[in-house]
Amino acid sequence: MVRHPLETLVSAGGILLLALLSCLLLPAPAFSLQMAHWLMATFHLQDLNQLYTLVFCLWFLLLGAVEYVVIRFIWRRWFSTAQP
Repeated sequence: MVRHPLETLVSAGGILLLALLSCLLLPAPAFSLQMAHWLMATFHLQDLNQLYTLVFCLWFLLLGAVEYVVIRFIWRRWFSTAQP
C-alpha cells in the first residue's frame, strides 16, 4: 500500500488541532503549593510561570496524541472503506 508523502505532517497537525480543542474543554492539572515547589526544585525552574508553561505544553501535546490515537482507531475500525 502506498502512503501519502504528507501523512506524517497531517498526523502532527491533527494532534495539535485535537489538543487545542481538548485544552479548551479539559482543565490542566493543578498542583498544591508544596508539589509546585518540589517540581521547581527538581527541574531547576526559576518561578511558577516556567513550571506551568511546561505543564500546559505537555498537557496540550499529551491530550492531542491520545485523542488522535483514539479517533484514528475508531475511524480505521468502524468507518474506513479501505480493505485490510
